[in-house]
Amino acid sequence: MTHISPALTAVVSLVGLAGVLMWRVREGRTAVTAKKLLMPPIGMATGFCMFLVPAFRIPLAWGLASFVIGYLFLAWPLLATSGLHRDGNVIMMKRSGAFFAVVIVLAVIRYIARDYFDRFMTLEQTGALFYLLAFGMIVRWRIKLFGAYRALIAGATAQPVQPAKAAACD
Repeated sequence: MTHISPALTAVVSLVGLAGVLMWRVREGRTAVTAKKLLMPPIGMATGFCMFLVPAFRIPLAWGLASFVIGYLFLAWPLLATSGLHRDGNVIMMKRSGAFFAVVIVLAVIRYIARDYFDRFMTLEQTGALFYLLAFGMIVRWRIKLFGAYRALIAGATAQPVQPAKAAACD
């Protein structure tokens, strides 16, 4: 098995973090649609294919615990720092500077915890655990946003909300 240097994993983690932050800035500038809310967790669900490879397999209890911790506890900062609002006839993501701090802190926690877990698990198993944590967080966050989106669409105001054009989904 090839050894991956800590420096390389740190660089890859930082590139991933920068990608998430850039995506979030871009997401906040365009109108929200049901597709934009639901596709990230659906796309992320393809990651479950990693469990077809034996090196990524973990005990079921570990996997369930990881998902539940992400869903119940680690999603809370995302829920508290984001939301939706009506802007004219479209629905937009509320911007919160705290969101970026939350994402950075969660990335640091993940990196530090990964170093701990790497002492008694393989890199692949650690990746599988953190994938399940992240998936739990994303699922709960997007469920909340989708509920808010539906409430705004059905809203109490008489002004109809126009979903964004499909081209805006890119």
